[in-house]
Amino acid sequence: MRLLLAAAVTIALASAPALAAIPAPIAAAVADPARPDKDTKLDDSRHPADMTAFARIKPGDTVMDVWPGGGYWTRIFSKAVGPSGKVYAYVPAEIAGFKSDPVGQAKAVAAEPGRGNVAVVSDALAAPPPAAFDDAFDVVWTFENYHDFHDSFMKGADVGAFNSAVFKLLKPGGYYVIVDHAAPAGSGLKNTEDLHRIDPAALRAEVEQAGFVFDGQSAVLANPADPKTALVFDPSIRGRTDRFAFRFKKPKS
Repeated sequence: MRLLLAAAVTIALASAPALAAIPAPIAAAVADPARPDKDTKLDDSRHPADMTAFARIKPGDTVMDVWPGGGYWTRIFSKAVGPSGKVYAYVPAEIAGFKSDPVGQAKAVAAEPGRGNVAVVSDALAAPPPAAFDDAFDVVWTFENYHDFHDSFMKGADVGAFNSAVFKLLKPGGYYVIVDHAAPAGSGLKNTEDLHRIDPAALRAEVEQAGFVFDGQSAVLANPADPKTALVFDPSIRGRTDRFAFRFKKPKS
């Protein structure tokens, strides 16, 4: 089954025009037979090869996976950066006590065979990063969770301070990549908790305020047919929401 899956992914990467430029290390990371079935079942809705390439993750990089959940992206990034790279699975302390045990899940991924380049970090969202991490990261990534930073269970976390902390963590020229569920244009932050969506323009304005420069976007996960009025977990739209992917860059000077 694993060999068939790997072969199918390889064929898809070779034949689909949208994936023609996928770097070989990323293709290998997605086709990795060590990925669990629960992850590979999500590939059709997450387009991991496209998204990892969009994030410009490469061998040797140091990457932070913010709010790693079950480790879907952590596993892919671990393989993509290789033994000379490092992946930090960062769990905000505000969610560490969730019943799903986010810290325990992240530690379980780090303990998997071949994941020696994965470390787990858990601090308050806007806590100043350790000085040793200054200019240490090539990519900081968060997938479908940025909107949650504004929600009540985050206990008033300062999102602006978090974005500034990310700016400090990144090397000059490093990337901050955010994928999230789109709310209606002009809605700002009012749907972050009830629908788990955020207005792309509001998100972009927040991130740019920290000093980032907008560097590009991807429509691979877009769905214009989504009316953007339903909770993202509603069965009528789950896995098919209109999602936007923004890449921001820390200026080199």
